[in-house]
Order: sequence, then C-alpha cells, then structure tokens
Amino acid sequence: MNISHSGSQPSRKGPADWFTGDVRIDAPFQATEPAKVGGATVTFEPGARTAWHTHPLGQTLIRRA
Repeated sequence: MNISHSGSQPSRKGPADWFTGDVRIDAPFQATEPAKVGGATVTFEPGARTAWHTHPLGQTLIRRA
C-alpha cells in the first residue's frame, strides 16, 4: 500500500503538445504493472484547452467547480 498526502508532490505544467494555455497537473499515483490505472487532477486556467485525443482503455472524468 502506498500513501500519498495532498501537496506532497509538486505540480507539473501541462505539456504544450497536450494543452493550450496554462494547465497544471497533479498526479498523486501512476499505474504500477500489472495495473493500468493512474490518477491526476488537471487544473485549467481561464482560456486553457486540451488537445483532441482519445483514451483507448476509457477515461473517468470528475468535474470539480
């Protein structure tokens, strides 16, 4: 079991080939083999957008206001 505390890892800037505008990614956990599940909170500043893309294994989005 891995325990991650909020804010224990620095945010990273969303890469320009994935996003336009200012985007911050906080990824408290990544997939560890054989799992294929990871998690991240992606924060979009006003006017920021994601590039068109797909998720072949699916994706769950949780909108937070």
